Amino acid sequence: MSEMRMKIVEAQGVGKPEVLRLGERDRPVAGAGEVLIRVSASGINRPDVLQRKGLYPPPPGAPDTLGLEVAGTIVSGDAQAMAQSNLNLGDRVCALVAGGGYAQYCVAPAAQCLPVPKGWSDVEAASLPETVFTVWSNLYDRGRMQAGETLLIQGGSSGIGVTAIQIAKAMGLRVIVTAGSDDKCQACLNLGADLAINYKAHDFQEELMRLTDGQGVDLILDMVAGDYVAKEVQCLREDGRLVLIAVQGGVQSAFNAGLVLRKRLTITGSTLRVRPIAFKAAIAAACREKVWPLLESRAVKPVIYRTFDARDAAQAHALMESNAHIGKIVLTWSEHDA
Repeated sequence: MSEMRMKIVEAQGVGKPEVLRLGERDRPVAGAGEVLIRVSASGINRPDVLQRKGLYPPPPGAPDTLGLEVAGTIVSGDAQAMAQSNLNLGDRVCALVAGGGYAQYCVAPAAQCLPVPKGWSDVEAASLPETVFTVWSNLYDRGRMQAGETLLIQGGSSGIGVTAIQIAKAMGLRVIVTAGSDDKCQACLNLGADLAINYKAHDFQEELMRLTDGQGVDLILDMVAGDYVAKEVQCLREDGRLVLIAVQGGVQSAFNAGLVLRKRLTITGSTLRVRPIAFKAAIAAACREKVWPLLESRAVKPVIYRTFDARDAAQAHALMESNAHIGKIVLTWSEHDA
C-alpha cells in the first residue's frame, strides 16, 4: 500500500453489518483549523449503526465514512490552530469528529481534540469523545444538573449510560438507572448507581415511584423517547427536566401537557453531530476543565466491553445491535497496517 493511502472501514451499500468491509482510500489532508491523526482506536456508537442502515446521513461537508470518535497521534496540522489548542506534533489525543473515524488516518478540528488522559490507553481514550461530550452537554448545559438532585438514566449500561452514571455521581447527584437484565443492573450499581431497575421485569414508572416514595426525580436522561415520554412526565418532580438524546423507541410521543404546566417541567433535547465547530469546541473546553481531572484520578473509569480489529467491524456492529454489551465497543488498527 502506498504511503499516501490508508485502510478504512467502508459500507458497501446500505444494510446489515455484513456491508462493512476493509477498503483503501487516499489519506486525508489537514486543512485550516485541523490536525491529522494517525488513528490507533475508533469508538463505535449507535449513530454509526443508523448511518450504516441509511437512517442517519452525515452532515454536509463531513466524510461519508463512519466513525465519530478516535484516539491516536497527531502527525500534521495547522500550526496556528494547534498552538491555540495547546497541541503539538506527536501528541496523543482523542477527538470528536463528524465522520471518517473508522480509518487509519482521520482529520479533526484542533479545537475538538483533547489529550489522552494520563494513564489511559488509546483504546480507552477512543471511548471518550462522543460519550463525554454528549453527557456533559446534555446533563450540565441542557439538564442543569446540580449536586443533591436525583437523576434517572434510561439505558444505564450503554456507552452513554456508564459515562453518565460516573460523571453524575462525581458531581454529587443521586443516580437511578434502567437496564435490560439483572446482570446489567448490577454492572450499573458497581459503577456507582444508587438504584437500578430491570425494565424487562418491572414497569419502570411504577418501580421508580416506589423506590422514591412517590417523589420521582429531578432530571431524566432519555435515549428512548416514544411512549416513554408520557411516563417520564409523570415521574418528574416540580421544575424537573427531561433531556432527550435519541429516539430508539420512536419519534412520536403523547403525554399529559397539563402536568408540564402544573409542575413547570422542561422537555428538551439535542443532537451533537450537526452543531458547528465553535459549539463543540466550547464543550471540549468545559470537559477538559471539569471532566478530565475526574478521568485522570480514575473517579470516572473506562468501561470497554470488547475490542475488535478494524477488519472485523461487521462483528462489532452486530454486537452493538444485539444490545448484549455493557459500556463501549472499540475498533483497533494494527501497527503493521499503518
